[in-house]
Amino acid sequence: MKKQEIEYPLGTRPEDGEVLEVRDGILWVRMPIPIKGLDYINLYLIEDDDGWTMIDSGFNSDKIKELWEKIFSKHLKGKPLTRLICTHFHPDHMGLAGWVTERWNIPLTMTFGEWTFGRMLYLEAAEETPEHVIDFYQAVGFSEETLARVKSRGFNHFHRAMTPVPMGFNRIADGSIISIGKRDWKIIVGCGHSPEHACLYSAEDGLLISGDQVLPRITPHIGVYPAEPLANPLKQFIQSIDIYKNLPEDTLVLPAHNDVFYGLHNQLDYYQSHHMERLNRLKSACTKPQSAIDLLPVLFDRELSQSDTGLAISEGLAHCHYLVDEGELDRQRGTDGIWRFQRQKAIQAAVA
Repeated sequence: MKKQEIEYPLGTRPEDGEVLEVRDGILWVRMPIPIKGLDYINLYLIEDDDGWTMIDSGFNSDKIKELWEKIFSKHLKGKPLTRLICTHFHPDHMGLAGWVTERWNIPLTMTFGEWTFGRMLYLEAAEETPEHVIDFYQAVGFSEETLARVKSRGFNHFHRAMTPVPMGFNRIADGSIISIGKRDWKIIVGCGHSPEHACLYSAEDGLLISGDQVLPRITPHIGVYPAEPLANPLKQFIQSIDIYKNLPEDTLVLPAHNDVFYGLHNQLDYYQSHHMERLNRLKSACTKPQSAIDLLPVLFDRELSQSDTGLAISEGLAHCHYLVDEGELDRQRGTDGIWRFQRQKAIQAAVA
């Protein structure tokens, strides 16, 4: 079966506090999240012989805990949760990991990179914004007014979105096999959206639980942040696309946002063309030195809100750093402390 376009075979979604069976023993759960533009996250429950495995936990809020309790009492057939697998460390996926594992006395299962990063950020909470964070946003070209807002908000937003991250975990890695009920799931690690994102693939059933690595309707967020200011996550993401293209075209994708869909290869092709188009825009714009702030109108055709600007800056940097590492752009920090990017050919022409 060849899927030329994105198709949504279920035609419906579960209501809050309810479930929808995707395949035998696989339940789709939708939970609200306070993230503009997303609104909901998809979580999954997979029936095992003696209980259930939860895939991702949801955001830390009393409302979501109440919805989970409703599902626990109504849809688990009297069986307990026996395992929590988190695809990656972001709060909408890992936010309730501490609560779930304590509530059921079960282990947390993740890749090493995701658990480490999540626990680090949880423990690094501070009332005052660290200097390296301020320096990062000064270097991208934020105004003094915007920098003042960065300083005033502190550095505990991640901490607030999480329950305590468990001190221990069971490690999975690329190629790991996890048996849940009648299915074997292979862990396929992708990078770029997060350090070591785990997807679960059942070859027998043609199912991919993709987390945020593969999404319909939207592209996964690929950004650079203060913890790794010179990172090149876009290169990692583009390399990961080829990994998922090795899966059959008729794989049914169970994503973390929007709807269950067919059209894996179509969506991966779109990601590649989308990012190549943005990279070409940047190359055309960087005939003279440009800061990340300067380049926002090049990448985004709409007016950005304050909350959108931070994400947009991080995405812009990801594309700039890709071009720097490919030798297409030069990155220099000026006497004003701001990083600026310029095409190598433009620099060479000016020197000549």
